[in-house]
This record gives sequence, C-alpha cells and structure tokens, in this order.
Amino acid sequence: MITNRLVRPALAVAMLTAVAACGGSSEPERAADRAEKPSAEASAPADATPVTAAMPDLTGGNAGRAAEQLNMGRELVFEDASGQGRPVDDPAGWKVCGSHPGPNQQITVYPVVLDVVKTSEDCA
Repeated sequence: MITNRLVRPALAVAMLTAVAACGGSSEPERAADRAEKPSAEASAPADATPVTAAMPDLTGGNAGRAAEQLNMGRELVFEDASGQGRPVDDPAGWKVCGSHPGPNQQITVYPVVLDVVKTSEDCA
C-alpha cells in the first residue's frame, strides 16, 4: 500500500514539472510582452542555413501572374526596367523582363526583384 507521504512529494514534483514545461508563469502574456520578444528568425543562430528555392523563369510573362505563382507577399518587389522609375501599382498591366536572382538560380536573399515594363512595351 502506498502511503500519503510518498504520493504527495511525487505529485508535487509532477506538478512542478508541468508548470516548468508550460513556461513557469501563471500570468497571461500581455501583447506588449509578446512584441518585445525576438522572433524565431531573429533568434536563429548565425550559422543557420536559409531555406532556398529555385527561381522559375518568368521572363516574358505577366507580372501579376508571376506574383501569384511566387506567392511571396512583401518579399517580392517590382522595379521599372525602362529606367523611368515608374511605380508598379497594378502588376497585371506589366510584363517580366528579368529577375534577381535570375532564372533557375537559388533564392537565398529577399526581397526577390522582378524587372518589369508595361505590357505594351519591349524589354530593353
């Protein structure tokens, strides 16, 4: 028969282990506290290898469809390849002339840049 003297210490150890595994705090985390904590990316070791992918050949294609295909959100930038510095407000009206990194190269640096011109223009 197990006595209460043996069960209570074992129960206390189990409870302390569970609390430690949950972060050790019984107070809810405030939004301000979460904002101050570094992200997983910021806390990654300096020698961590970045996730890479091959850049598809998008040359000559519609910039809007290229953006959908890449699905990179803010990690994708459009630059006017004509040299006029025009903003690319609606990528669907532009075509891809080139990219950085180039076709079939590994994407290791962000943002990815697509050099584009209006669909009625030729790539220089």
